Order: sequence, then structure tokens, then C-alpha cells
Amino acid sequence: MAYFWMISGFLLAAYSIVGNDALQILGPFLSSNEKKPWWVLWLFTSTILIGILTYGWFIHQGDISYGRLSAFPLPDPLNGIYVIPPLALLFLTSFGIPVSTTFLILTVFEPGNLTEMLTKSLLGYGLAFVVAMGLYQVISQLLEKTFIESADKPIATYWSFLQWGATAFLWSQWLIQDLANIFVYLPRQLSLVWLVFSLGMMLALQAMIFYQHGGEIEKIVTSKTNTQDIRSATLINFIYGFILLFFQQYSQMPMSTTWVFIGLLAGREVAIAFNLQIRSLRETGNLIFKDISKASLGLGVSVLLAFALPWFSQQIH
Repeated sequence: MAYFWMISGFLLAAYSIVGNDALQILGPFLSSNEKKPWWVLWLFTSTILIGILTYGWFIHQGDISYGRLSAFPLPDPLNGIYVIPPLALLFLTSFGIPVSTTFLILTVFEPGNLTEMLTKSLLGYGLAFVVAMGLYQVISQLLEKTFIESADKPIATYWSFLQWGATAFLWSQWLIQDLANIFVYLPRQLSLVWLVFSLGMMLALQAMIFYQHGGEIEKIVTSKTNTQDIRSATLINFIYGFILLFFQQYSQMPMSTTWVFIGLLAGREVAIAFNLQIRSLRETGNLIFKDISKASLGLGVSVLLAFALPWFSQQIH
């Protein structure tokens, strides 16, 4: 029975996390390449996924999480209680709520790590906000203004190469950070059979989501200023990727990439509103508040499940 819950939890987590977190990562890429066949985009991102998973498996002796699950032991026994968080994530994602899968999934396995994960994630939001606001004080004047004014003109071919490169970089950094949220359901040291199985399932689930071309979560990206422009999307991806790379070196404790993402977009919107007056600062504030409110709702659900489910599990055993 433990294997049933193990596989069920993994599949639900893989589908729900790729549909929530990954679309925040790949949203600009999907939006600015919407005219290309979905399978081309899927093949590109899948190649990176295979590379990151197999490299981590070889380098870390079967630990695909890159060491980020060292503080999250696999429960014995693993029961149906642990499958509830990814189900909740699927429900919240359908309403476009940018839930932190790190809080929602991992905290249930080890509630004692919540404080450290929350601290790192809020630091991530703050750092991303400040970095984005600072960079876009310059970028908005030198580049974004030009991008907006030349939106109806052909875009130089080299921007396509830059964007695909930026996406590859960001996607790889996100996978290293968030694979722990998916593989927390599987043995910490995967055999070759488990590796092949998990890779096959993730590629198939990702294909389903790409075929649907995003969903509600992608609106978080498309609602922001000029994010469907391939040049703007490229800059977002590079900045986001370097912030995630910094936090990889900061500590092994998992963090919410969702909070980093909305922090980056918030700082970007404030700088653009201040310099280009495309939106008023009040409208920008309302947009930022909306994103924070949705993310906070997801955090509240995560904390509730994190402490209620282990208690409930103890009561029934």
C-alpha cells in the first residue's frame, strides 16, 4: 500500500507543481512563443529536464533533489494523508492562485522546517523586489520604453536566441530548486528503475500542460507590463535565473520560488510605473496587492494543512 501512495503522491505533485510553479517560470516563454507548435516548446524544455535530473542522479548518488531533502525524511509508513496537499494545489491552481508548493508540499513532511523555509522565502521576495526595482530604473528607460514603442516593428532574430538561452538557464535553476517538492514522495536514493519511471511520468505530464498552453496561472505573467514581448520576457528570465542561482548557494533549505517570482514582477512594475507612467502607482499597487493576497491565501492553506494533517494522521494510527 505504501508504494501506491508513493506513486500517487509523486504523480499528483508532478502534475500540480508543473502546472503551478513551472508555468510561472515558463509563462513568458510560452506567451512570447505562442505561435510556435506546443510540442516544439515541450521538446526544448524536456531536454533540459532530462539533463538536470540525470546529472543530479549521477552526481548525488541517486538523490535527484540535489541534497534539498536531507531535512525531510520519507515518512514510514507513507499514507493517504500526504496525498492531500497536491490535491489542494490542483484546486487552488484552477482559480489562478500562485500557491507556494514548497510550503504546501514539504511542510507536511516536516512542519519544524516551516520557519526556516518561510524566512528564506520572504528574504527572496524582498531581494527580488529590490533588485528588480533597481535594475528596471535603468532598464525601463533604456530598453523597455524602446520595446513598447517598437512593438509593431520586426524584432531582431538574435532576441529569439537570447530568450531561448535565458529560458534554458532559468528552467534549469528552477528545477534544481523545486525538484524536491516533487521527489519528496519517492525514496531519497533512486534506483535506475525509479529514475526512468519518474522521468517518463514528468515528461508526459508536462506535455499535457503544454498542450493546454498554460491556464490561469499564466495570467500572473501576462497581466504585467509588456511581458508578451520576447525581449522583455528574456530580461525577466535572466534576472530571475540569477536570483535563484544566488539562493542555491545561500543554503540547501528549500524556498518558495513563487514568492521570489512575484517579488521580481512587483519591483519591475513599480519601476516601470514610476518611469514610464504606463500605469499609475495606485493601479500598480493594486496589482501587487492582488498577487500578494493570492500568494498569502496559498500560504495560509499550506500552514493549515502542514499542521492539521500530521495531527490527524497520528489520531487515526
